Amino acid sequence: MARKKRRSNVLEIARQRLAGLKQISPKPELGTNVTVEIYEAAVKDFTTEHDAYNGELAVLDEQANRLDASERQLADLNSRVLAAVMGQYGPDSNEFEQVGGTRRSDRKRPTRAPQAKAA
Repeated sequence: MARKKRRSNVLEIARQRLAGLKQISPKPELGTNVTVEIYEAAVKDFTTEHDAYNGELAVLDEQANRLDASERQLADLNSRVLAAVMGQYGPDSNEFEQVGGTRRSDRKRPTRAPQAKAA
């Protein structure tokens, strides 16, 4: 399942405000530490980081998909190895137990509880 990409309403608002600020003539005085250029640089910096974050999520999704496929292949190989050892040495052999199987003689037989007779 793909990870949800991050969206930013703040970024959308900043882009709209920046577009509006650029249309104002003459340039507005926003204070000593705030200019249109500083605001535009901050928007660009955040956009770059935001895009990089979403790009890394996409790479991580791809890596997770590869890992899941590799895990399925290994699980298949696990069961095939167990079946091959059982086929070669038998289901009640020490070799079968050594590779992780449960010997047939070690299995607990199910017991049924006695049923109460209906009156």
